[in-house]
Amino acid sequence: MATSRFKRVLVANRGEIAVRVIRCLKELGIQSVAVYSDADESSMHVRLADIAFRLPGRVSAETYLNIPALVRAIKTTGADAVHPGYGFLSENADFAEAVAAAGARFIGPTPESMRLMGDKIAAKNLMKKTGVPVVPGSDHPMESADEIKAIARQTGYPLILKAAAGGGGRGMRVVRRDEDLGPALDACQREALAWFGNPAVFCERYIERPRHIEIQVLFDEHGNGVHLFERDCSVQRRHQKLVEESPSPFLDQSQREKLGETAVKAARAAGYTNAGTIEFICESPEKIYFMEMNTRIQVEHPVTETVTGVDLIRQQILVASGEKLPFSQKDIVLRGCAMELRINAEDPARGFAPAPGRVPQLVFPAGGNIRVDSHMYPGYTIPPEYDSMVAKLIVSAPTRAEVIARVQRALGEMQIAGVPTTAKFHEALLRHPAFLRGDVTTRFIEEEQGWFDAMFAGPVEGGQIAEDAAAILAALAFRATTNTGPAAPETARDPRAHDEATTRSRWADAARLESMRR
Repeated sequence: MATSRFKRVLVANRGEIAVRVIRCLKELGIQSVAVYSDADESSMHVRLADIAFRLPGRVSAETYLNIPALVRAIKTTGADAVHPGYGFLSENADFAEAVAAAGARFIGPTPESMRLMGDKIAAKNLMKKTGVPVVPGSDHPMESADEIKAIARQTGYPLILKAAAGGGGRGMRVVRRDEDLGPALDACQREALAWFGNPAVFCERYIERPRHIEIQVLFDEHGNGVHLFERDCSVQRRHQKLVEESPSPFLDQSQREKLGETAVKAARAAGYTNAGTIEFICESPEKIYFMEMNTRIQVEHPVTETVTGVDLIRQQILVASGEKLPFSQKDIVLRGCAMELRINAEDPARGFAPAPGRVPQLVFPAGGNIRVDSHMYPGYTIPPEYDSMVAKLIVSAPTRAEVIARVQRALGEMQIAGVPTTAKFHEALLRHPAFLRGDVTTRFIEEEQGWFDAMFAGPVEGGQIAEDAAAILAALAFRATTNTGPAAPETARDPRAHDEATTRSRWADAARLESMRR
C-alpha cells in the first residue's frame, strides 16, 4: 500500500473540506494542522485536527486569504505540506510559491500550470493549439467596443464578455446588440479589476441554453494521467452550482469516453499534475466546447469518488508525495449513478438570502449509499463571514431514478433546526418533471422561477405534482432496466499536550466529539 512521505500537513481552509482533508490525513497516519479564524474557533475542523493555529481576525482577508499569516502557521507548526482545499487560496500561484519558499510542499499543481490555466485567454489559446474545441470568440483582450463589434460580425449575437482572470460568475456580461457593447465592456473591466486585480476582458459567442459538464482528471509527477469521467453541473443559480451528478444523462457512453480523452489531452498540454477539472459548455452532444480548467479539488468531488471508488483527496496527497498513480485508465469504471446536493444556509423563499445562525438540533440522513459531508454539529453557530454552504448530501444507486427516490427519502430525514436551508429548494426541484427527465440547462432555475416561487408560496399539495413525479420516476426506472445507454495570537496548540488544562478538558472534548459523529 502506498504511503505518504509527509509527516504533518497544514489544511489552509475551513468548513467541510477542512474536515474532509483532516479525516483523510488521519487515515494515512499523517498529523493534521488546522488554521482557524476567531469566527471559527468552535468549528469541527479545529477539534478534529492534531494541531490548531489561530489566525487573528474574522474576515477572509485577515485570515484564510492572508498569505503571510499562513506562512507563519506553516513555519510555527513545522508542517511539511499544505492542502489548500477549494476556494480561498487554492488556485493562487503566489500562495503555492510562498508555501514552497517556507519549506513545505503545496498539494496541487505547479504555480506555472495554475497561472497558465488561470488566464482564460492563454488557456483558450492553448486548447485551440492542442486541437480541443473552444467557443468561437476573441483570442486576446478586448480594448474597445469596435473590436468586439468585429468579433460579433463573425460569430453573431449574443456575445458574452468575460474577465480573463475571472471565475464564479463574476466579471461577466451578456450583450445582444451593438449599442450595449461600450457600457458592458466598461462595467466588465471595472468588475474584473475589482475582483481579480486584472481588467483584461475577452469575448465569445454566448450559448443561450447550455449544459455544464466537467471532467475530473488526475495526473502524477511521472507522466501518468487519467480521467474519472464526468459530472453534470447544469442545475445552477446565478452561475453557482446547486446539484451535481454522474454520469450525465446528456451523454452516451461513446460521447463520455471521447470527452474524457479530450480532457486528458487538455491537461497534458498544460503540463498538469495532481487533481483538476476541465469544464465544458455543451450546446448539444455534438457541440461541446472547452470553457476553463479548475486547478484544485472541486466541491463536487464526492460524486466522482462515489461512482469510481477513487478517493481523490488521498490521491492528491500521495501524488504530491511523489507516488505514481496506482491505476491506469482501463481500471477506472463507472459504477451506478450518484448525485450531490449542496445544502446552504439560505432561504429559498426570500431569494436565497443568507441565513447564518445557531443550529440547536441536527439530524443527518443515514442508510445505505448515503454520505453527508459537513462541519456542523448540534449547537454549532453558522458564522456570517463565509460561504453559506453547510453540508453536501451525496447519494448513489444503480440508476438515476433510484438515486432520485433515495435523495427524496434522505431529504425527508434531514433536520437542520434554527436556520432555513436550501433543502426545501431541493425538495421542490425533485418534483419538477424536467429535472426528473434529466432535461435541464444552466438556465433551468431562471426559466422556471415562477414554478419554484409557487412551490415556496405555501404547503405543497399532494395531488397532480406528486402523481407526475411518481409516474416519471417509474418510467425512468423501467427504461433503466431495458436500455443500457445513457489559542493565543499566532501560536499553535496541540490538543494532545499533557499540560494540566488539556488533561482537565479531555473528557469534555470527548463528549463534544461524540456529539459530532453522524
